[in-house]
Amino acid sequence: MEKRFQGKVVIITGAGNGLGRATAERLAREGATLALVDINPEFLARTQEALEAVAPGVRTLLVTANVAREADVAGFVEQTLTTFGRIDGLYNNAGIEGRQNPVADYDSAEFDRVIDVNLKGVFYGMKHVLPQMVRQRSGAIVNASSVGGIRAVPNQVGYGASKAAVAGMTRDAAIEYGIYGISVNAIAPGAIMTDMVVGSLKQIGGEEGWEEAGRRFVSVNPKQRFGRPEEVASLVAYLLSQEAEFINGAVIPIDGGQSAAY
Repeated sequence: MEKRFQGKVVIITGAGNGLGRATAERLAREGATLALVDINPEFLARTQEALEAVAPGVRTLLVTANVAREADVAGFVEQTLTTFGRIDGLYNNAGIEGRQNPVADYDSAEFDRVIDVNLKGVFYGMKHVLPQMVRQRSGAIVNASSVGGIRAVPNQVGYGASKAAVAGMTRDAAIEYGIYGISVNAIAPGAIMTDMVVGSLKQIGGEEGWEEAGRRFVSVNPKQRFGRPEEVASLVAYLLSQEAEFINGAVIPIDGGQSAAY
């Protein structure tokens, strides 16, 4: 595999499983040095094991942190700089769905929790990484939006609000920092088969019926299947690479075409 990230340092939040782990594996195989951030240290350890299996000797920094706390974010950015001396990429991936309910029944504390992780966490990541990228006059940021920020997903008002706002922040940062050689883009995944999506399907169909709920969910997708984490990892890797340097301010769906349907 091509070593597009040889000598490059990339921070990945939510690296303990799902899309974060898949992206870490992809970047490790391409030679990246990685700062891996997650709120769960056991999940981080499993990611480290997975990386050693696909890229023996990969250089990593494991940081247990909560992206909803600005001090934690400032801390892992500083640790990355102290350890590796530079930051070439940031994948602002950490996120939660939250409990499902119609708007009038949606718990206000749950709304705040989802916003704190999905929106403020992305903001804090950009806020604390961008000054270093400005000093370097280079860098790429990929933020995690969602098709839930492009079209309506019932019973997920907190999630939808957070992901739509991430798309807006991405465009703002892109036009502010492009002059410094920095690219800021967002991905908008649809239903990708991760633990979070399984949890969502269980909220819909219960422990016994979630697989059938999943089949119904993808039946209207043009591809008629769930996406795979490695497919998202491929897109993120491209956007973080020099090959995508002129892509800036884009919000790119990766959902089999479902968001394009009327």
